[in-house]
Amino acid sequence: MHRACRLVLIGFAILYALALGLFIIGTFGFFGSPSGPLAGVFLVPLGLPWNRIIFVFPEPLWPTLAVFAPALNLVILALLCRWGA
Repeated sequence: MHRACRLVLIGFAILYALALGLFIIGTFGFFGSPSGPLAGVFLVPLGLPWNRIIFVFPEPLWPTLAVFAPALNLVILALLCRWGA
């Protein structure tokens, strides 16, 4: 069970890193990529359910909170894996 939890945690961390990289590339237009509003589309499903309460905060904080919502899920997964071991 611990091994499966660790694999899920590592898989989620890899997906988060890839989504964060795509967000940075799409936001700043690196490597000739056009900048666009859909740069963080891959961060949305990874940050559920926390990104549903982002709208409570002021609008300038929304991109920052959207970036850190998946990190909260990653921390929760790590705590669950540690607790279950």
